[in-house]
Amino acid sequence: MKDRGTPLAAMLGAGLLSVSLTACGTDGALEPGGPDSQIESVLDVAAAFYPLEFALEQIGGERLSITSLTQPGAEPHDVELTPRQVAQLANADLVVYLQHFQPAVDDAVASVATGSSLDVSPAADLTLTAADHGHEHGDEEDREAESSGAVDPHFWLDPTRYASVADAIRDRLIELDPEGADQYSAAAAAFTQALTELDEEFSSALQQCRHRDLVTGHAAFGYLADRYDLHQVAIAGLTPDDEPTAAQLRNLVAHVRESGVSTVYAETLANPAVTETVAREAGVEVRTLDPLEGLTESSAGDDYFEVMRANLEVLRVGQECS
Repeated sequence: MKDRGTPLAAMLGAGLLSVSLTACGTDGALEPGGPDSQIESVLDVAAAFYPLEFALEQIGGERLSITSLTQPGAEPHDVELTPRQVAQLANADLVVYLQHFQPAVDDAVASVATGSSLDVSPAADLTLTAADHGHEHGDEEDREAESSGAVDPHFWLDPTRYASVADAIRDRLIELDPEGADQYSAAAAAFTQALTELDEEFSSALQQCRHRDLVTGHAAFGYLADRYDLHQVAIAGLTPDDEPTAAQLRNLVAHVRESGVSTVYAETLANPAVTETVAREAGVEVRTLDPLEGLTESSAGDDYFEVMRANLEVLRVGQECS
């Protein structure tokens, strides 16, 4: 991770000078009601990164003024908070984050958050670690590194885990804003139903595939693979900058050749160069999957559901599913 630089206390002081009392929820926030909305938001909420922001939008609607702490197009693993964002986090009624995924956010929550905070890790049931990310092509050094037990944070790529997180968000919103309980409950029910339907689509589409090995740019797809009986083989580790050694690359190319897979997957928000090298050496195609850590103008959809369905179509072709 990058050096986090400026102390949070200093950042907060600078941020409070530049952020007005009404600034929370304006940067990166979605305004579902538009300029003519008659509903005034009740809670200022800071979301650490896109999947949490999207869940809050779906459940809270216009009762929430939402600020995302990870800007569109930014790689969330190494996010650095600006003084303005630290001030927004400090003033928020609720901060929703995933502990250990973004150290800068963890530090800010511990240091300056004055409202409620919700770590969604327990609800997400983060059961996969670095040792589960599919580097069976590695050597003894790889296995020693994987034994450190770094936890895979990418729960949202399994819709059932994402639904559990949505329920936890609903419960905390009701606790903070009891008058909105009916709205939060109804919206959360609709959201989790949509996630259930998405899960069923994935289960059906990926049931009969020629290839079960899923060769990905970094180990972001462990929960998706685990849910749909695929076997993730990751080129990099749990973060995109955890690059493989030359020996690891040779072993991976050999594995791809021997397994007979026809596709390896690059990712949005990550440099595809290493993935393209593996594909070229192994003589297979490169397709792009989106780990949905954040949306960009080049994302294959405008929201979580659209991008996940685009991912599904890519997988159906790449895994040769019938």
